[in-house]
Amino acid sequence: MVTRETPLILGWGHTEFGKRPDDTLESLIVRSGRSALSDASVGPEEIDLVVVAHFNSGMHPLGFPSSLALQIDDALFGVPALRVENACASGSTAVHVALSHLRAGTARKALVIGAEKMTGVPAATVGTALLGADYEMAGHTSDTGFAGLFARVAVAYQRRHGPVGDTLAAIAAKSHRLGARNPFAHLRKELSEDFCSTVSEQNPLVADPLRRTDCSPVSDGAAALVLGWEPTSARHPAVRVAGWAHANDYLPASRRDPLAFAATELAWSRALADAGVRTSDLDLIELHDCFTIAELNLYEVLGLAPRGEGQRALEDGTVLPGGTLPVNPSGGLKSKGHPVAATGVSQHVLVSMQLTGTFPGVRIANPRLGAVHNMGGLAVANHVTVLAATE
Repeated sequence: MVTRETPLILGWGHTEFGKRPDDTLESLIVRSGRSALSDASVGPEEIDLVVVAHFNSGMHPLGFPSSLALQIDDALFGVPALRVENACASGSTAVHVALSHLRAGTARKALVIGAEKMTGVPAATVGTALLGADYEMAGHTSDTGFAGLFARVAVAYQRRHGPVGDTLAAIAAKSHRLGARNPFAHLRKELSEDFCSTVSEQNPLVADPLRRTDCSPVSDGAAALVLGWEPTSARHPAVRVAGWAHANDYLPASRRDPLAFAATELAWSRALADAGVRTSDLDLIELHDCFTIAELNLYEVLGLAPRGEGQRALEDGTVLPGGTLPVNPSGGLKSKGHPVAATGVSQHVLVSMQLTGTFPGVRIANPRLGAVHNMGGLAVANHVTVLAATE
């Protein structure tokens, strides 16, 4: 692994994800930020930069939330604060922006917060907002929303490689089984593969061939972390940011193969090279499973299985806890929930918890290296981070 000085994740905070009628965007930001500072044993007066991730796109009337973080403590008055947006990759974008400031020397400690308030508004508003991240559908209405876009991925996969219904059901059941043990998760109920594979009144088709159990839920939630150079927390070791990368693909769908996820593959290889590691060195991955077909395709894009044979990673247990490379032990977006801009920060927090033995759900045995994969749009904005245990 590369031995140059690299930044550390010092501490973190994470709200429960789900329908949270008593929470506002402000309360989510404040609560997660305070938790992160407390967990890191860092005072607000030590923070040089605040980066807030918030997708919004019309789901919330406030389009300028960066200074809401100053509500955490008056000692943050005067600290530079900015809001970043990069569709569903907004959270990891915020983390990478803060890391760039640390590497450039313009900040020594940074507070990163990802938050989204998605419930409490009409479903059509949420659907329109999410479609704002798609070149062809932005400004249009759709009965199937983003599920319709990923349904096209599933259809393309089936044309090239054969039926996927049972494999997607196995992924969904895995996610629910793990999410049921994650106290942060939105959906904490185990569902059988039989239930997930069967179209029913309780599990209707959303966008053929994707069923409700193939889709991540609309959630409220926030996550936060503190970045710095020296360990500070009295509660746990710091986590080293061993490497990171960001790669974008073309926005028009006509310029992208629906299964290639070419910029995802590029970001993955760049981040591993930056960290000086290989996929086989990793002990877990938290990846962007907004839909089960995304997780299946990502098994292949990230090199866990050959193209067209992603189901093998499930069948041989590779991606399960106890396997050679567990995927989404948190339950992933599918079960944990997907408050858009909180997701990427959450993934960094959850991998950090695994690496420090503090995750309150299903733990991976003795992990030393973990990766985060977070994407915006249909694999358009792609962020990957490699995290390493320090003790």
